[in-house]
Amino acid sequence: MRTLHLTALPGLPEISAGDDLSTLLASAARNAGLALQPGDILVLAQKIVSKAEGRRVSLASVTPSNRAQEIAREANKDPRFVELILRESKNILRVKPGIIIAEHKLGFIMANAGIDQSNLPGAEDAVLLLPEDPDASARRLQDIIAKQTGSAIGVLIIDSFGRAWRHGVTGMAIGVANLPALVDMRGDTDREGRVLKVTQVAAADELAAAASLVMGQAREGTPAVLARGFPYALRKSSVQELLRPEAEDLFR
Repeated sequence: MRTLHLTALPGLPEISAGDDLSTLLASAARNAGLALQPGDILVLAQKIVSKAEGRRVSLASVTPSNRAQEIAREANKDPRFVELILRESKNILRVKPGIIIAEHKLGFIMANAGIDQSNLPGAEDAVLLLPEDPDASARRLQDIIAKQTGSAIGVLIIDSFGRAWRHGVTGMAIGVANLPALVDMRGDTDREGRVLKVTQVAAADELAAAASLVMGQAREGTPAVLARGFPYALRKSSVQELLRPEAEDLFR
């Protein structure tokens, strides 16, 4: 019988640029009475990684381009905010009042290129960008924590995404280290012995969604979750495994 345990790590302080996130996470696990074990996965909200990496930007420092001003009028958004969306994106896919859907330069299709203002203390004009390379961020944390604890763990960085055809947001993977982003089950058989021809499991996204339930989406203050019992073998991976190439994208 498979059992997956998800435990929010309490007591993390407000994260600021330059903070040693790996040490803070290891300390939070110890304080919760949880010794990290091989096969464990630390699931982290994107915000704490971005904060530690200094990805906070003041809108006062941004000068909007003509294109940003034009899109801002169509979307009813601050032109400075739109300018940051343009800088973080490869392409703007949809613009409607209150909505900008962009293809982030990392390949994610996201509202506002993942730029967010929630849970940012201090100046009201502050916004937070995604990490420059979430896979690399996850690998650094995974390597340091493994050396600190002696345990080969995985690290998953997640963010909240909306989805086409459905209301609401759910946790999805944006960076992985030492866990499979995608599990290819093609060639396996079902209970009736039929060969699976198309089944690929978005394992990192499934774990992201589950951990997001434990983290919460508002004022809970628990941006790190320890997952124990992940049902797939850990391995080197990249979030790029989950991104469908544009040539295979039937919905754009």
